Amino acid sequence: MQNGYFQLVKAPGGFGIKLIPPVDGGEEIGIGELLHYLDDENINCDIATLKKAIEEKTTQVCFLGVDECPVVNEKYQLNVSSDNMVATMRFYPPSETGGRLNLSEVINALRIRNIVKGVQMQTLQNHFMSTDYFCTDLIVAKGKEPKQGVDDKIEYYFNTDVQAKPEQREDGTVDYYNLNMINHCKKGDVLARIIRGEDGESGFNIFGKPLAPRVPKRLKLRHGKNIQLSEDGLSISSMVDGHVILVDNEVFVSDVYQVENVDTSTGNIEYTGSVQINGNVSSNFVVNAGGNVIINGVVEGAQIYAGGNIVIARGVNGMSKGILKAGGNVISKFIENATVEAKGYINTGSILHSNVTAGTEIEVTGKRGFITGGHVQAGSQITVKTLGALMGASTIVEVGADPKVKMTYTQLQKDVAELVKTIKANQTILVGFAEKRAKGARFTEEQIKYVRETAGKIEQQKAELEKKNNEMLRLHSLFDFKNKARVVVRGEVHPGTTIVIGDLSTVIQNTYHYCRFEVVDGDVKSLPL
Repeated sequence: MQNGYFQLVKAPGGFGIKLIPPVDGGEEIGIGELLHYLDDENINCDIATLKKAIEEKTTQVCFLGVDECPVVNEKYQLNVSSDNMVATMRFYPPSETGGRLNLSEVINALRIRNIVKGVQMQTLQNHFMSTDYFCTDLIVAKGKEPKQGVDDKIEYYFNTDVQAKPEQREDGTVDYYNLNMINHCKKGDVLARIIRGEDGESGFNIFGKPLAPRVPKRLKLRHGKNIQLSEDGLSISSMVDGHVILVDNEVFVSDVYQVENVDTSTGNIEYTGSVQINGNVSSNFVVNAGGNVIINGVVEGAQIYAGGNIVIARGVNGMSKGILKAGGNVISKFIENATVEAKGYINTGSILHSNVTAGTEIEVTGKRGFITGGHVQAGSQITVKTLGALMGASTIVEVGADPKVKMTYTQLQKDVAELVKTIKANQTILVGFAEKRAKGARFTEEQIKYVRETAGKIEQQKAELEKKNNEMLRLHSLFDFKNKARVVVRGEVHPGTTIVIGDLSTVIQNTYHYCRFEVVDGDVKSLPL
């Protein structure tokens, strides 16, 4: 492939320009480039004639003048990329009476521009051995990009996916028994290993400036008790038979504590690892575990706390006093008259008159799949079959912000209102003092001290007010209801239900079927599934 180019040549009675057409798909001669070349040499021409000759790919010389053919030596344009990584030259042939450049002249020209690294000698040599590279951008110098370092990574040899969900059967029921959420390990099992990355290699630009690679991230294995670190610090293994979990990138191993029931025969349970209860948890008892809590029976008016997941195969009837709090997910066949909090997701067959909050999403699945009464909150999505109640039980569902963030934001609003009230009250004291002093009143040392202390308190309160306002702005920016948050109803939603998305809300006035609620144009609206 060869680009088209041009050359000043002798012609009968004067001189002209010879047009050499492209070969094998090369670029056509650019009329603008040709005119710029002639203008640099102060040579007049008929633009229309030249343009027509280029379009017709004529090989005849276009007559330019009656003078002797100008002596024009080989020329070039030198360009450097904005990142100083590439220099290109575009060479123009000498006139028939001119001479060519040589390699040493071009090298010197590059040095004058301080282009000293990555010079493409073979490319330049090829140019001076051929006429195939005129009017062609040739890369004459090329920098070397730094080879970036590779970060360490950790391979875990157990299931770290905490998003396991119960399987829904063909008949619509949900299997709350076979969840396989416990990662068993044996003594000596390797739990995790660091795969070391690689250091990078420096590069350079065409001016010889070194380009440093990014420093790779080096990792350490974080772990709790019952785990042994290898001598080289690259792997960890279990020291006991037990259960392994990953919490905030830290590996924990503990034995699983098993009991038949939690009642008067066991008392409350406090355990650093995971707890498996084969039967029921009776009313008023407390289970507090650092890992998962797996309950194969029912929970009645009890309190369950878990650093990991809570799984209740037969559901919970909180009797208006039951509490479930999980650092991971909550899975329960049903939730009635209870307070439930999960940092992850919540999956259940029904929610009745309960306060339920999940950091990510809530799925109410199964044959019944209803949310009736209470306040149900999720960070991003709530999916339900039937929402609200025919008899008008107050039902509020809320998405669009992490419930913990929303709660903190609401408390900050109250704190700010109280601070503003206190500041105004204290400012009233200072104004009263100033007015009395202007009228010539005298004050005791105690009164003056009190006023000074009040003035100091106002400054502290103003600083606290600014801090709280800034925190409110930061938290509000975390509300992600515009892009992702929604309430999905796969059956029916009843009038009277309140739906809140971020800081917007609506009260349902009519019955809707098979729809989803999202924020559209600044309002909460119903959309088809």
